[in-house]
Amino acid sequence: MAAQRSCDGVSRRTVLAGAGGVGAAAVLGGGAVAQPAWAAPAAGKLPLPDKAELTVLLTGDAGTGGDGQWAVADAARALCERRGVDLAIGLGDNIYENGPESDTDDEFRIKFERPNTGIDVPWLMVLGNHDTSGIIPGSGGWPSRGDHEVAYHRHSARWYMPDRHYTVAVPAGSGDPVAEFFAVDTTPLSSYVLQTDPEYYWDGPFARRQRAWLEESLAASRARWKFVFAHHPLRNNGTHRNAGEYEGISCGDYLSGKHVKELYEEVVVGRAEFLLAGHDHSLQILDTAAAYRGTQQLVCGAAAKTSGRADEPSNKAFWEAYETLGFMLLTVNARQVVIDAYTVDPGTHAYSHAYQHIRTERLPAA
Repeated sequence: MAAQRSCDGVSRRTVLAGAGGVGAAAVLGGGAVAQPAWAAPAAGKLPLPDKAELTVLLTGDAGTGGDGQWAVADAARALCERRGVDLAIGLGDNIYENGPESDTDDEFRIKFERPNTGIDVPWLMVLGNHDTSGIIPGSGGWPSRGDHEVAYHRHSARWYMPDRHYTVAVPAGSGDPVAEFFAVDTTPLSSYVLQTDPEYYWDGPFARRQRAWLEESLAASRARWKFVFAHHPLRNNGTHRNAGEYEGISCGDYLSGKHVKELYEEVVVGRAEFLLAGHDHSLQILDTAAAYRGTQQLVCGAAAKTSGRADEPSNKAFWEAYETLGFMLLTVNARQVVIDAYTVDPGTHAYSHAYQHIRTERLPAA
């Protein structure tokens, strides 16, 4: 049965979307905000899994608080109850339209905690363009606003975002983990407006630190399978298109995503088996194209709404879906990674198994 949704009244985001910058600035510049009861984890953080085979729920672009999000969350909860789940990954755009106004904003309850009730595992989260916006919803032009989501890590048992970029290895504490997940913040590199804070310029201190960290972390990893996950994809047959030509734009340092492309192609390609992303509201299991040296792109951003296919898609795919809500489930062990794609009926909240892809080839050890 679908979980019941209570009426929480009109969201502050609806009222303030047009003046998001002013409202958030008041919070950022004000005093401490009292922590509401719903934001305080009763028993600390949910533990990271300590096992050599794990099941990972993959969702993206979920945080609308609307019917589409609830349909996918209800379907995923039902499947996870049947199959079991050890981790979940949220691929950005966690709090539409502009991101939270503080680390105790009730949007966390409305758009994350309540819909995902019952999926009680650590949720590895990354920032999206809608999480880091000001006056223009979805612009990604206020990266420091993402600090609220990092700070929320302290308040929630499920929400896992200790920093804007981080790694999680499974089994926890193992010298030879079966999987390692590398969270990356791509939003400063591909905003819809020019960045005004020098910290978050495309070639600024944050971008340089993150790149160095990612290079070192991938080189040091002894995991059998490596997963880099971020909001923006490298390859994408949806309407946002490939990095370097996002929205059909190939010039400029931000909108085109050319510096996202550089980061992925120069640091990630050939070093991680999988690149996981959302941003496009579709489901795609792309091939392991030789030009990308075995790094396979998954796009999973249909956890609340859908978008269409590019007019002239350029990437080979094992399977794609553009007009349906859905999510994916990854089953990972030392032998293989199994990717199961599920579509969701928005009326009944029922899931249907749509496709299965199995990968056994890992990249050569560095």
